[in-house]
Amino acid sequence: MAWAHGEGTSPDSRAADGRVLDLCCGTGDLAFSLARNGKARITGADFSHTMLVRARAKAVAEANGSAPLPFFEADALRLPFADDSFDLVTTAFGFRNLANYEAGLREMLRVLKPGGTVAILEFTEPAPGFIGGAYRFYCQKVLPKIGGLISGDSAAYAYLPKSVARFFHPKELAGLMQQVGYGDVRIILMMLKSVALHIGVKSA
Repeated sequence: MAWAHGEGTSPDSRAADGRVLDLCCGTGDLAFSLARNGKARITGADFSHTMLVRARAKAVAEANGSAPLPFFEADALRLPFADDSFDLVTTAFGFRNLANYEAGLREMLRVLKPGGTVAILEFTEPAPGFIGGAYRFYCQKVLPKIGGLISGDSAAYAYLPKSVARFFHPKELAGLMQQVGYGDVRIILMMLKSVALHIGVKSA
């Protein structure tokens, strides 16, 4: 297993003009960004109907007369796509909310083409120390109050640090990816090690 720590990388240059699935896509921000910056055919999928209503409306606005990006309402543990369908599967800040992480990784592996890449972007807690302590104080004490004042829903902002604290540490998730069957698993830590990008490849 290869570990990489650093800033900035392309999850899979081979997928630049291939088929890409943005899983747990929410309102589609990452899917639209991928579409603007390459020739790949992008598909979005999410479990939340409300999020997808907004994503589809944005897709029509983004299309400028061409076919809008397709968005599917789907369970990440039972995707409505054939085996070996995508060159790249991405998920940004949504994998953490899956009911079963191992099953989610296996399903992403199933829909990837041989040689295809998965890229999982998630929050993570920095290691104990000055930065880690400051991060936890901000997330647990400051963020819910600021978020509550702005949105009127402090509970939603209290959920985020709790869910991050329960989630895997980066090497734990990388180990599970390898156990499920991904090769060339790498970790890239960003934002003072509060965000981790995990990259893995399906064997050809």
